[in-house]
Amino acid sequence: MALPDSAEKDKADVQEESLLWEKACEGDDAAREKLILMHRPMVFWLAKKFNVSPQQYPDLIQEGMVALIEAVDRYDPSRNIKFSTFAYYRVKGQMANFLQRVEAKAPLPIDETSVQIVSSDDFDNLEWSMSLMDELAKLPEREVEIIKALVLDNVKAADLAREKGFDVSHIYRLKRKAVAKLRLLLGLEDATKSP
Repeated sequence: MALPDSAEKDKADVQEESLLWEKACEGDDAAREKLILMHRPMVFWLAKKFNVSPQQYPDLIQEGMVALIEAVDRYDPSRNIKFSTFAYYRVKGQMANFLQRVEAKAPLPIDETSVQIVSSDDFDNLEWSMSLMDELAKLPEREVEIIKALVLDNVKAADLAREKGFDVSHIYRLKRKAVAKLRLLLGLEDATKSP
């Protein structure tokens, strides 16, 4: 049975991107350029989410493009993390940091602890933050959602449980499970000691 046209196109796009990553990792500048152009719409999409003045928009796009280029250069396809996830946090973070430098306050609420880590001059903290985001992407979607809500967005467990239709204890179990997995993935805990 033949795939519908859109499914065939999606499959072809995935194969093309995979081939481009192989070439880019081997030092092919043309493949690198195509990957940057392929993912450029994410920069514009994220920039619109910040609701900045027309005067700041070009600078915000420029910051996002710098972050996207750095993400393309740092991405390792062998880690089985989607590039869009890998790049999203870097582009958004660089844009938020730019706005904080310019305005002393970003127009969207941002978790102060994550901004402090990302804007730190300490390279080790920056690397740790990037590793955390990379490993977070490896968790099941529900656990990522719980961690982001409780830890990054400071949502109360009771409010989250009510919103999701779960028992509060279930929210805490999911959080404990996700944190334990993150500790293992980040090498903060010996795998032989995990339950």
